Amino acid sequence: MKLDFQTDDGIGTRANMGVIVLETDETLEHEFAQMMDLDGVALYHSRIPMVAEIKPETLAQMEADLPASARLLPKSLSFDVIGYGCTSASTVIGSDKVAAAIRSVCPTAQVTDPLAAIIAAGKHLGAQKLGFVTPYVAEVSAQMRGKLEDAGFEITGFGSFEEGNDQVVARITEASIVNAAERVAKMADCDALVISCTNLRCLNIIDDIEARTGVAVISSNQALAWHMQKLAGLTTSRKGMGRLYTAE
Repeated sequence: MKLDFQTDDGIGTRANMGVIVLETDETLEHEFAQMMDLDGVALYHSRIPMVAEIKPETLAQMEADLPASARLLPKSLSFDVIGYGCTSASTVIGSDKVAAAIRSVCPTAQVTDPLAAIIAAGKHLGAQKLGFVTPYVAEVSAQMRGKLEDAGFEITGFGSFEEGNDQVVARITEASIVNAAERVAKMADCDALVISCTNLRCLNIIDDIEARTGVAVISSNQALAWHMQKLAGLTTSRKGMGRLYTAE
């Protein structure tokens, strides 16, 4: 017996979102599940090859791999926004080149990445002076610092865990991140604290850090999800995700 059926517009009645996640990332999908839990918003993941060692050479390789990862997203969908989930590689490759690589496969999608999102978030919050926390080795941290300064921000405090293994970064405790954020915030006056890296577990401690330091927190995953939602024309006012999600 052949059964009758009807079709509808699918899950993403308001927006279809795609995100390309590092092979080594253990945090982004968990945090995005909380931030993208919106009616009518469909979120699809793809992965991109990445070795555990974070250095400019391994990060740059992902530019060539981005189109193949974008092709693994459902071809039946027209994506509103696609995010690339690597802050350090976005810094090394450049946001324009990231977007070009993804649009070579998904030409109508808007594209963002954590670096572009952090810059957009900082400007949205009206921040000029940033405290800056990273897990990266010195060369990668220096490149990202330069990108933020080129965007018009002043870095007034900086600290890094200086860990080159992404698997170790995913194991850095929330307490360690809170302590690092407080130490950097005390170095000099800042309008916001940037905590960089999609593999750092930040979402559940953003409100705590903001309460302890008195300044807004911008984390890689938080900023990326927020910017994707903004680009898709979605309302972003949410509680429990930091001032970024409540700022007009």
